[in-house]
Amino acid sequence: MARSTLAMILFLLIFLLVYGGLHLYMFLKAKAAFAFDTKISIYVALFLLLMVFAPILIRQLERPGLEYVARVFAYIGYTWMGILVLFFSISIVIDLCRLLVYLAGLITQKNFSILTSITPYHFLIPFLLSIFITTYGYFEARDIRIERVTIKTSKLPKEISRLKIIQISDIHLGVIVGEDRLKTILDIVKEENPDLLVSTGDLVDGEMCNVTGAVRLLREIDPPYGKFAVTGNHEFYAGLDRALAFTEEAGFTILRAEGITVEGFLNIAGVDDPQGKSYGLFTDISEKELLSKLPQENFTLLLKHRPVVDEGALSLFDLQLSGHAHKGQIFPFGLITKAIYPTDDGCLKLENGTYLCVSRGAGTWGPPIRFLAPPDVMVIELAHRNGQ
Repeated sequence: MARSTLAMILFLLIFLLVYGGLHLYMFLKAKAAFAFDTKISIYVALFLLLMVFAPILIRQLERPGLEYVARVFAYIGYTWMGILVLFFSISIVIDLCRLLVYLAGLITQKNFSILTSITPYHFLIPFLLSIFITTYGYFEARDIRIERVTIKTSKLPKEISRLKIIQISDIHLGVIVGEDRLKTILDIVKEENPDLLVSTGDLVDGEMCNVTGAVRLLREIDPPYGKFAVTGNHEFYAGLDRALAFTEEAGFTILRAEGITVEGFLNIAGVDDPQGKSYGLFTDISEKELLSKLPQENFTLLLKHRPVVDEGALSLFDLQLSGHAHKGQIFPFGLITKAIYPTDDGCLKLENGTYLCVSRGAGTWGPPIRFLAPPDVMVIELAHRNGQ
């Protein structure tokens, strides 16, 4: 069996186990709160079972002729995913509070059963809150911010006072994030008029059946120093050949463990996302080896989907641009991404005056919502260290 097939089977098994567990938790909470009879329990269980398999069914519907059905089912299935994860997060907090009250009752020998007993409110409060947050998050996901960063360097030629780089990341073009959202993103890019445009992965998501309009919109952007892209994990999920073909047709130069020098003063290097290892498609080269081949007197820009810094290559680049984390996309998952990565949002100054800048991404994965993690387009300006 091919390595990619084994990787996909393992991913699906883990996903179904975790996602199914969340649905089971909700079912047990609802049954305890409302004391369903057998008939209603069956109806609720069947709905939840359908939602467990909804992401898999959506992928099966992503084919020519079924785009509309896939889009409708995706909005239902993925919006439910958002409601579910928010319900779980809120409900767990309530459960912990109930546990603390119960323990306090044991210690003080007092009866707090009125606070610890399960009532319909223990289900309705987190459920209604999750619906409210999901509704708010739907609109937050469309409020694309511009994050501006200025980095001073002595490696720009004297005749160039400033160099504007725009980073787009994690757009996740597919059945939910389509041409309308892409146009909104690219209108921002056009207005900023960049010298260089980079995509730091997860440009696509899903089968991408009809890409003509998206290709046309992306090809309209033609910065003087070019457009460059690297793979994200979703390029491999979507099918690497299709993803690369789309990205190249859209006018990007894809850097897969490659580095080039632009206009004699700017090095741009890019590496594959490590997800490719699971599919046997990873272009493997150490970042130190890759970057050491480039002229060290030049400003070196490293494109890397995940915001992880290779300590061995730290002195060989000036700026690493990454995405992937979405700042968790839905709070409180931002607490997890913040714990995993050096930073999951904005710019962090590293050793030797180098920088790691991380975009929250311009699109959404899964639930078409964001909560306390608004989407962004990053505008990075390189300026002379002694310039104004």
